[in-house]
Order: sequence, then structure tokens, then C-alpha cells
Amino acid sequence: MELKYILRPLLKWWWLLIIAALLAAFASYMVVRQQPLIYQSNTTLVAGSAIFESNPSSNELYLNQQLATFYVELAKREPVRSATMEALSITFLPAYNIRLIPNSQFIEILVSDTDPLRAQAVANELANQLIQLTPSYTEESQVRDDFIDEQLVRLEARITETQDEINEQQARLADLTGARAIADAETEIANLERRLSDLTTDYANLLANSDRGAVNTLTVIDPANLPRTPVGPNKNLMVLLSAAAALGIAAAAAYLLEYLDDTLKMPDEISRLVGLPVIGYIADIVKEDYLGAYVAKHPRSAVAEAFRSLRTDLEFAGVDKPLETILVASPGMSVGKTSVAINLALVIAQSGKKVVLVDADLRKPSVHRILGLSNHRGLSDIFRGNLEVQHVTTNWKDGNLTVVTSGGQPPNPAELLSSKKMNQVIQTLKGMADVVVVDGPPFLVTDATILSAKVDGVVLVYRYGHTRRNEALNTINQLRRVDARVLGVVLNRIPRTREDVFGMYNYYYREYYAHEGEDVAPSVNGRSWFSRIFRRKVEPVLESVEAEDPTT
Repeated sequence: MELKYILRPLLKWWWLLIIAALLAAFASYMVVRQQPLIYQSNTTLVAGSAIFESNPSSNELYLNQQLATFYVELAKREPVRSATMEALSITFLPAYNIRLIPNSQFIEILVSDTDPLRAQAVANELANQLIQLTPSYTEESQVRDDFIDEQLVRLEARITETQDEINEQQARLADLTGARAIADAETEIANLERRLSDLTTDYANLLANSDRGAVNTLTVIDPANLPRTPVGPNKNLMVLLSAAAALGIAAAAAYLLEYLDDTLKMPDEISRLVGLPVIGYIADIVKEDYLGAYVAKHPRSAVAEAFRSLRTDLEFAGVDKPLETILVASPGMSVGKTSVAINLALVIAQSGKKVVLVDADLRKPSVHRILGLSNHRGLSDIFRGNLEVQHVTTNWKDGNLTVVTSGGQPPNPAELLSSKKMNQVIQTLKGMADVVVVDGPPFLVTDATILSAKVDGVVLVYRYGHTRRNEALNTINQLRRVDARVLGVVLNRIPRTREDVFGMYNYYYREYYAHEGEDVAPSVNGRSWFSRIFRRKVEPVLESVEAEDPTT
């Protein structure tokens, strides 16, 4: 599938995409402009004291990580939240997140709030509440820790003093010469060393029972900061994302609408579906005389030119096998089939050929009404046996066009059209004219299938955006079953704005016939360079040719 077919729904519904994106962007902007700025403050704690030691063991590091995980989960519980609100005398907590930095003992607390001072206070207080939950934070432990710290300071002083005395005794020992003096000095040194060993042991025991050696502790290493710059919301990004989301939804809706819409619009789509060429492009007529003989009233209009182009295509189709009888039919109703049949008969007659237009729609005839003729006698009256073909023909405006109306409505139209009498009528009409154009009923009834087997060629009329795919396929299947010759498809009632459908006829609709006062489609880009060249170079030639032969 070509890219243009994939993008066709987007190009068709481009206005829906733009409106959806603009509305979403405007709505999101109106919402986000009222949202307050968000500030974020963070504080960091560390579990245990292993990272402060010179040679921490892997077991200590692992234990600290497990403790940090425990405190992260504990901080999310209601007791911590309630204690924080009570300590700050507030009734709610702003949004906060507590997480463990991977592969570490660090706990990070992030608080987001519209008030930067409150964000900082909540972050600090959450950290404080976690610290208060550690075993070392009780009042008894605080008194004990103070006493232990005092004793540690004294032991540190005595250890230092004893070590200095040992150094002095060792220095004096080097200067002594008497045996007794040396023995006394060595004895003193030994006593000092035993005292130093006892002091060191006491110091180690006290240190193990203080916070300096505790494992289950929390320490703030990065207090909460006072944020100065807001972290959100990113209003521009939110507006852009809203517009993008609306654009995506609108694009999906466009594809859905195209999927649900099974009507035929594009010529290439028709050709792929039914395997027939589109031989006529008839624009929609939004005037009161739409159903009239339009090409007779407006011979120099764009629609008349389109019918002349259709006449030319049919002439080329009859080069090998002449087309003496042409059936104009449609898959369904309200497609403009009768209008196409009438105007096609008129343009063939304008070329100098004798044409007979037969209204073979015996169920719902309309040719007589459109052309303003009497339907007192017509085709159905021939089957009664009291009238001949010549008795039911009417010359239209003394031209090359002869009309046979439908006549009275019979009870059995299918049987009449399939009879041998109908074959005789067609043969008689072929002797009276060069071309017989038959306006048949839609293929909703069997009459059209019967007539398609009796004529030289069938022209199918599809209405733009009205004829459905299943109707078109059913019609083609019926025609194939009777081995009918289908000449092509006429796409009727095309909106004037769809210049992509008209294709090569664009300049006719925009330039050449604009001065005729017809409702032509405006150019998308204004007057193009091609239009200016056409008006200066080509239009005078066409006007001179038309002046010599008005039927051209």
C-alpha cells in the first residue's frame, strides 16, 4: 500500500486534528496556569557507622543496608506521619518520598510542597522522627551515653598520660648503668604497660556500649535545604503533551471514521474495489435545476464539459464493438442516475447523432417529470399490444433527441423487460437512432440485471460519499453472472471542494468556466502560475474554436 493511501484519512480530517490539538492545548493551559509552583527539599541520613570506620567489614555494611531498608519502610507508616504533623503543628503532610539509594546505607527524604519553608521543615522533622525511633535515642540511653562519654574522655587522658610515662622510663633506661637501677626501671615499665593494657580494655568496653560503636543508629549527613527554584509544574511540557495526546486521539478517530465509512469517494479506490475505470467525474449541482437537462441550459459549463468527456470515453470504448444501446444504472437510489442518463443522451445528441432516451424504470420513473413530458403513453403501453414504438416516442425540443417515457406502471415489470417483446422494442429503437440510452432501475431490483444482458454496454453511476462498497460489489457480481459488458463508472455529485477527485479537470472548474457564473471550486493557493498562463495562452484559442463550432 502506498504512503498516500495511509495518510489519506489524516489529510482528509486535517481540520479535526488541528481543532483537537488547539482545544486540548488551550484547555490544558487554562488548567496549568492556575496550578501553584512546586518546591522540593531533601535531606539525607546514613544508617550505622560502618562507613566512618577505617576498615569496615562486609557484614557490617550489609547489616547497615538492611537497617536502612527497615527505616525506609518505617518512615512511610502512620506513626511517623502523625508524630511529624504533631511536632510541626500542622494538619496535613505534603507529598513526600523516602527511598534507599541503591547499594548504600543512605536514606533520602524528598518533600514537595507549594511552600518552600514548609517543605524544608517537614523534611527535617521526618528525619528527626526516624532518629528518635532508634534504640539509642531514649532518655535513659542519653544519660548513659553522657556518662560513658565522660568516662571515655577521662580514659583517653589517662591512656595518653600512661603512654607518656612509659616513653620517659624507656628513655631513662638507656642512660642507666647499675644493675639494680636497671631492674627497678624495667619493673616500673612493666607496671605502666599493665596499667595501659587495663585502661585500653576499659576504653574498648565503654566504647562498645556508646553511640560511637553502635550499629543501629541514624545520622543526618545532609540537612534539608531551603529550595529557591521551583521544580514544577512544567507548564509548557504539559500543554505540549496535552496537544500531542489530543492529536493522537484525533488521528485515531480519523482512521476509525474512515474505517466505519464504507462509502466510495476516490477514483482509485473504486478501481481497486470493482476493477472498473472511472470514466466520468460529475460535479455536484447546488442549484434548483439540478435534475433538469443541465447541459442544455448550460452548454458552456464545467458540468457540460464533464459530460462531453464522458461521451468521448464511451466513443473510444465502442471502437472495436459499436455501442448502439447503453444502459445507465446504479447500485442504489438517490445517486443521480436519471440525471446522468438524460445529460449523457443530450451531449451525444449535440454531437450530431440521433439518440433515443428510454425510461425503462417501470417501478419509479422520473424522465418525464424531469424533461416536462407527458407520461400518458410510454414503454409499458407497448406490451399491451395496442401501440407501436413509433406511437410512444416524443421529440425533445425539435433536436436529435427522442424520448420514450415509461408509461403506466405495470404490475409485473420484470416479466415485461425479460420478454421477447422487449428485445423487439430494442431492435426497433436501434433502427430509429444511432445510440439508444436506457435509463434503467437501480440494481436493488432484478429489472436492471435483465436489461444489462440486453444492451451493448452498461454505465454504472456511483454517488460520491453515498454509494457503499457492498452495494458496488453486489452490482458487479450481478453483472458478471449475466456476462454483461460494463463500460465503466461515473462518479456523480462530487463536491466542488474536492479538487483532488476532479484531477485533470481542475483548471476547467477554476479558470475556464469561472466566467460562466457557475459555482466553481476556489483554488487552494489562489491564482497559480499555471492559471495565469492558461488564461493568457490557452483560453483565447479555445474561444476561437468554440466560435467556429459551438458543439465543440
